Amino acid sequence: MLKKIINRAQATLDIQDAQAHCDGPCGIYDPASARIAAEAVRSMTNKIMGLATPDASDSAAVARFHNTLSRFVAIKEEEAEVAKRQLLILWTDYFKPPHLEKYPELHTVFWEAAKLCSACKVEVSPTHADELVAAIEKIHGIFWATKGREVDWVLAGG
Repeated sequence: MLKKIINRAQATLDIQDAQAHCDGPCGIYDPASARIAAEAVRSMTNKIMGLATPDASDSAAVARFHNTLSRFVAIKEEEAEVAKRQLLILWTDYFKPPHLEKYPELHTVFWEAAKLCSACKVEVSPTHADELVAAIEKIHGIFWATKGREVDWVLAGG
């Protein structure tokens, strides 16, 4: 019944089917949000590594240390999850079979980047944080190449 109504409305109103390349409207996808999140992961990782453990007899300093450490860890975890979510959106919603044909390494690049997000959540590794930023840089290059554009890789944190 509903299908008949829709078909009649289409015929009467001359409605045409719309086709979309992506799940969302084109122009909303950009690896920049994943890059910013990955930079935050790297920044928090470096800050954690740079924290000096206070003298255990100074309870106020120990409390400040634990407060700062827990805040840095929480931010690192949250931003790693943001990076992972943004990468998965690009991977599953933007990239399509023609992109995979042109970039056969695409699935591996995304899979490794997502795994790096997880690694950055469960450990404090400057190496993995740097690798995550580098993986997103590679995705940035592929993404913009699919649009026929050259967009500079610019890090917000310097």
